[in-house]
Amino acid sequence: MAVKIRMTRMGRRHRPFFRINAIESREPRDGRILEKLGHYDPIEKDVAKQIVLDKERVKYWLDKGAIPSETVSQILLRQGIQHKYAEERAKRQAKARAIATSKGRLFNKAQKIAAQKEAEAAEEKVKAEAEAKVKAEEEKAKAKAEEEKAKTEAEEKAKADADAKAKADEEKAKEEAENQAKAETEEVKTEEKAEAKTDTETKVEEEAETKSEEKAEAESKAKAETEEAKAEEKVEAKTDTETKVEEEAETKSEEKAEAQASSETESEEKTETEPEEKAEPEAKEKTDS
Repeated sequence: MAVKIRMTRMGRRHRPFFRINAIESREPRDGRILEKLGHYDPIEKDVAKQIVLDKERVKYWLDKGAIPSETVSQILLRQGIQHKYAEERAKRQAKARAIATSKGRLFNKAQKIAAQKEAEAAEEKVKAEAEAKVKAEEEKAKAKAEEEKAKTEAEEKAKADADAKAKADEEKAKEEAENQAKAETEEVKTEEKAEAKTDTETKVEEEAETKSEEKAEAESKAKAETEEAKAEEKVEAKTDTETKVEEEAETKSEEKAEAQASSETESEEKTETEPEEKAEPEAKEKTDS
């Protein structure tokens, strides 16, 4: 019957505790044990107290041909207990490592982890180099873009300055042309104004002359009409005077004739009334006396 020295898990969840037992190889992990040889407490902070072994009983079972598990073998070696199974395992591992190395394969977990770390390191190195290269290219592209941008801005600025200068020159030329045109226009306006003034003065003089002539003609005509009217009035007045004189003469003749007739009538009446009047005083005198 083969005997193995292996560990049995005890404790609770998240608080492991292992017992080191001598057990038959055909028994399950938690099966019937032959002898308790010690324990392993990985949670213990004191390293000296993590492993507790009964070295005499361990050597006894080793001498009896008990085969320790790989983990128990490492614990025994750490505690200074040498055994043939560790040496045989080391030889077998060395041989297997050599075969795996010759075939280009990984032997154990440590090598796999180391290889994985090397691969990760190499990958990180390549990635870092690629990132550095990309970064350098980006910086180069950025520097080139900035240079092109600066060049473009300089060209745009130069173009803008040239356009501004051309625009300023054009505006200046336009302003000069406008000023010249304005001056010419003002000069033309002044000339036109002078000509208009001259024409106006001439027109005024002509109108004045025309008015003077018209006035003179009107005065002459009015004078002629006045003289003609006066002549006609004079003739009419003369005619009226003659007619009036004739009428007065006739009136006077009639009045004279009437007066004469009246005088004659009065003379006759007087002649008739005088004796009567003379007789009346005499009668009165007689009465008084």
